[in-house]
Amino acid sequence: MLEEQHDNLQDADGKLSTDSTESTTNTNEADAPLAADENVNQSALNAIDESNAEEGEDASLRDRHDIPLLDYDTLSMEALVDELQSLIATDKIMSIKEHIDEIKKSFLAKYYHFIEEKKEEFHAENPDSTEDFQYHLPLKTTFDHHYTAYKNKKNAHFKSLETNLKSNLENRLAIVEELKELLNPQENIKDTLKHFNELRERWKTAGPIPKDKYNHVWNNYHFHVENFYDILHLDREARDVDFKHNLEQKQKIIERVAILAEEADINKAFRELQDLHRIWKEDIGPVSREHRDAIWNQFSDYTKQIHDKREQLFEKQRGNEVENLSNKKLIIAEIEVLGTEKMSSHSQWLVQIEKVEALRAAFFNAGKVPADVNEETWAAFKTAVRNFNAFKNSFYKDIKKDQNDNLAKKNALVAKAIELQDSTDFAATTPIMKQIQNEWKQIGHVPRKYSDKIWKEFKAACNHYFDQLKEHKNEENAEEIEAFEKKKAYLESLREFELVGDHKTDLDAIKAHIENWKAIGRVPQQRRHIEGKFNKILDALFDKLSLSKKEGEMMRFANRLDNLSDANDTRKIENEKIFIIRKIDEVQNEIFQLENNIQFFTNTKNAKKENSIVLEVRKNIAIHKETLDTWKEKLEQLRNLNNE
Repeated sequence: MLEEQHDNLQDADGKLSTDSTESTTNTNEADAPLAADENVNQSALNAIDESNAEEGEDASLRDRHDIPLLDYDTLSMEALVDELQSLIATDKIMSIKEHIDEIKKSFLAKYYHFIEEKKEEFHAENPDSTEDFQYHLPLKTTFDHHYTAYKNKKNAHFKSLETNLKSNLENRLAIVEELKELLNPQENIKDTLKHFNELRERWKTAGPIPKDKYNHVWNNYHFHVENFYDILHLDREARDVDFKHNLEQKQKIIERVAILAEEADINKAFRELQDLHRIWKEDIGPVSREHRDAIWNQFSDYTKQIHDKREQLFEKQRGNEVENLSNKKLIIAEIEVLGTEKMSSHSQWLVQIEKVEALRAAFFNAGKVPADVNEETWAAFKTAVRNFNAFKNSFYKDIKKDQNDNLAKKNALVAKAIELQDSTDFAATTPIMKQIQNEWKQIGHVPRKYSDKIWKEFKAACNHYFDQLKEHKNEENAEEIEAFEKKKAYLESLREFELVGDHKTDLDAIKAHIENWKAIGRVPQQRRHIEGKFNKILDALFDKLSLSKKEGEMMRFANRLDNLSDANDTRKIENEKIFIIRKIDEVQNEIFQLENNIQFFTNTKNAKKENSIVLEVRKNIAIHKETLDTWKEKLEQLRNLNNE
């Protein structure tokens, strides 16, 4: 855009200024605005001159505003490193200086804050440690690598620039000296003009010079160029044509600046205004005295308008920075409050930590604050976070002893699990292993650095034992399937069994069948229905025998207990015990009620003898007492089974 603007301004013809790119404005023109109009804001012109002087020293600075300056405080450390690498790889070294400085400041602030937190965590977890705290963040190494590359490129640039600046300055001073001696009476006017244009061409290509010499050297050059015009009495027509051409060029600049004064993007307008000032001063020669003050005042007025808008923009930005400062102070105050709220559990502290993390993110996203309070604000933020962390760490320091106690308990369980992991007494060991697993769950947290290690040891020992138990059960299962097949065949043979009629012989035969059945062994859990089929056959056989009801009931019960005992089903055994106790209570209550009824009838005055109702009640009492004895005997057998 700037190069195109320059081309547009050089489209007129003029004998002296055609192809010329250096200014011939003298010191009088530069001073004219103050003399012509005291209201012109000289600070606007000074700002332009200062920027152009700096860019005159290093042309790469002219591109610095073309790269967006991000709010680097809002970026994460990872994003900052990515941005640093991208800028170094793709942009001119001096055009990114401001960006690199901001990135470095934001990254190091976040990095040192991160390291401080890690250090506080280390000391909180290791209060008695004498080790020096060390923490390596690979991202910091990456940052240092890229920043070193930037510094190397910058140093090489400055070394080359320094050499060039010195040489260019000497060349320009030599050109000025030649201008002083330009008018030679022995030389004709055509040769003088040719020499003059050659000097201007040499000036155009002489390159940048130190910024502290910029204005002085330019003013000297301008003065002698204009002096050449003033003392050039010959060929006035050529001089007037050149003045006219320069006037047209400067009027075009004024027209462009008038448009820029209405530009919405103030920074863009100011940037182009700098280039137009440089073209006005360096690339276009002087105009006639009658127009000199007027066009300069006009140019200065528009410059002041753009400058004032830029100052308003800066003022607005400063207002935003003040608002950001207010927001950050509120955030700091919230963190300070959180640093005084006492929590009583780890879960509550996790909530507090999440709140602080959210406030930290809000602080970094709040934007820039005024530069004069930036360090103060950052220090207050770090102090608030540090105090919160210290307060938090004091809680974890207090529970450190509990965690060490828990560690001792879990280490004891680990040792016990390892001791039992190879046991083959599965009946005795399995309840113990399950119990220590439950105990493990009940024990609280241990220090984090031991947590994974002891859990892996405990888990490995438990898994080893239960894997062996599983293999053992698989072997048992094969035996149980074989037992089922044998019992199935035995059951078929038993269906053909017939009693011979002799009580003792038949009873012994039934008992022998029971013993044979038991000797076959247990069957799989899902196939134990075969036990019910066997019991039905036994019931039918007992019914055919001349046994008392109690004797048959107890034989059936004994067989049922054997089945429960073989299955090692403690739950069913306990349920059976509860059922029998409940039946005993029911029968006792029935007996008590019947005996009360007997007393009612026998205490009647007119009762001379027991009637049929009383006799029936007494008979029922006897039956219930016999049933009660049976239930009590069952309970006794059950208790004996538990004692075994």
